[in-house]
Amino acid sequence: MNKTKNYLIIGGTSGIGLSLSFSLIELGHTVYSISRRPTHPIPQAIHTPADILADDLSTIALPDQLDGLIYCPGSIVLKPFARLSRDDFFNAYELNVYGAVRAIQTWLPKLKQAEFASVVLFSTVAAETGMPFHAAIGAAKAAVEGLARSLAAELAPRIAVNVIAPSLTDTPLAATLLSTPEKREASAKRHPMQHVGSADQLAETAKFLLTENRWITGQIIAVDGGMSALRLL
Repeated sequence: MNKTKNYLIIGGTSGIGLSLSFSLIELGHTVYSISRRPTHPIPQAIHTPADILADDLSTIALPDQLDGLIYCPGSIVLKPFARLSRDDFFNAYELNVYGAVRAIQTWLPKLKQAEFASVVLFSTVAAETGMPFHAAIGAAKAAVEGLARSLAAELAPRIAVNVIAPSLTDTPLAATLLSTPEKREASAKRHPMQHVGSADQLAETAKFLLTENRWITGQIIAVDGGMSALRLL
């Protein structure tokens, strides 16, 4: 097994971030987690409760070297375009884009201390494939993709930056969209693979990008059950 590495997960207490924490710890790595939740469900992770948008991030105790940074926070604001407010657009951008910017700017010096480091961000299938009612989140996540490509060019070859773009995934964030068997079945049928994605499936892709990858950067990786590339007859 490779030597122990240090990974920072923003939003590591639920959903994809929680699943990824388990996976990295099982490999023997050290996981540092930041979220607004005061406690962490994985005792082995080193958790700091903090608001990534509001708190002084420089005070958070982390090692001198980070081998990876994963930004998991996201939002789902689904409204007809005419009903979207200025705050809807600004809040989606602030959490999904500026939160990632703030985290990367703060801890970039620690990533640069690694022989090779990896940054993983999250987008959505709705940034690639137009979907009704997704204007706010689609615009914000498209900005995440642009940010990642720019950073990948700027930080190569020592730091890889990639984006995972899922479709609807069974996480607490999507709970209201999957709250009944009927909703779950309808969501599954919209995907060529005929099921809703799981946090574990997304975490496996993130784990690969963090622990195995040395040659993929600047990519938007669709993990979406075929939604963005295929059409069912």
